[in-house]
Amino acid sequence: MAYFIITIIIVLLDQIIKFAAVKFLKGNSPYVVIDDFFQLYYVENTGAAFGIFKNGRIFFIIISILVIIFVILFMFKYMNTLNTAMKVALAMFIGGSIGNLIDRIRLGYVVDFLSFKLPFGYDFPVFNVADSFIVISTILIMAMILFDKIENRG
Repeated sequence: MAYFIITIIIVLLDQIIKFAAVKFLKGNSPYVVIDDFFQLYYVENTGAAFGIFKNGRIFFIIISILVIIFVILFMFKYMNTLNTAMKVALAMFIGGSIGNLIDRIRLGYVVDFLSFKLPFGYDFPVFNVADSFIVISTILIMAMILFDKIENRG
């Protein structure tokens, strides 16, 4: 139940912040937070991560739904054997995935607004809160799998 609450909090946080991004950033110049490093910049992403595969809305909706269902079923099947960190990471992944899925279904694109300029002039692709949770959870899941730390030991 606690993992379901984590997922809901992430979805709500993502959607509330995206609502604010649309309200305050859409149609305006980027809002510079830290010169030459971080700005809030409104982008409508019709593709996948980093804008690849533009205009694949139906494909991404179907894939997202299938992945979310698979991860939920996986969690239910192995709930008693997965450790707490893995359950939290999976809940984070589901929350981020649902947040972006809502955008795709409701708007036809994903609202992105976090823009970083990295050293040597590299502009990192614009992303959002849901993307952050998806990436962080994926890194955590991969690390736990690599180090064989996905199950409770007892």
